[in-house]
Amino acid sequence: MGGPSLVELMAEADERGLAASGLACLDRCVPLLGGGDDVLRPLWASLAEGRAWDVALADARMTLGGADVLEDSSADEAVTLAYRMLGAAPSTRSAAELREWADACSVAALQIHRLLDTVLDGGAGPLPVSARREGRTEGMSPLVAAELRRQIRVLELLAAPGTGTGALRQALDASTEGRRVLRAVVSRRERGMRV
Repeated sequence: MGGPSLVELMAEADERGLAASGLACLDRCVPLLGGGDDVLRPLWASLAEGRAWDVALADARMTLGGADVLEDSSADEAVTLAYRMLGAAPSTRSAAELREWADACSVAALQIHRLLDTVLDGGAGPLPVSARREGRTEGMSPLVAAELRRQIRVLELLAAPGTGTGALRQALDASTEGRRVLRAVVSRRERGMRV
């Protein structure tokens, strides 16, 4: 992939870009949380319309739950990572807290996609997620590669000068597409476990 790496884009992102980046990662992983497609829509609206982020976040946490999963050491790793993203979301939209959260969400989402991908990263051994975020994309599995592209796309959309709600809409669209892909993967995995 040409252009700046994900790490570089995240380092340059402003508060809104960081919030959208973290939220998009979480949104794509909603199928693992058992939530419907619109469960995080109020959080997107809070970014677009200046609504109260903390209220929307509290509602999402109440709807999705997850405290029992985080306390269960035998819980599925991908599901646990998704719930950690939700649990770590900052209640206040400060740049410092959002940067830490967006970075953690990026790593977790890539790791989730790696765990769920039936095609292992190619080569002698899979590169760590950190290498992928820095631009080392050789031998990447399809699901991880698609997730990395979506993360980069969201940050690029929000970094463009003069972007408004249109950029957030496009970021949401990219996230929705990724959520559909992950929902299909999760569904196939669940069917495989029942066989």
